Amino acid sequence: MSNMYPDTPDGRYFVVKGRLWRRSNPNLDELTRTALVKALMAARRAVRDASAGSPEMKEARKKVDAAKVALGERGPVWWDDGAPDFNRHLAKNTPYAAWFEQLETD
Repeated sequence: MSNMYPDTPDGRYFVVKGRLWRRSNPNLDELTRTALVKALMAARRAVRDASAGSPEMKEARKKVDAAKVALGERGPVWWDDGAPDFNRHLAKNTPYAAWFEQLETD
């Protein structure tokens, strides 16, 4: 990612407005990743086009979630060292706090 959205040193998250967001699984092959991103974008367009509360909206949101889980951005973590998931946590409240504080002072 860019300096605007810095990656954590371990590459598991990027930071937006002080909050950690889980990155996609870097172990996905390019063909799979591309297909999943296409599915995610199509599902997001379906959410945009659906009426609030409609069955179409519910189905589109399920597809967004399924794509994000398959990409590794939600659901079970993609790393295998037993480290906990800090997705959506404020960086300052996680083990990344010192790293994040140093970023803010640079």
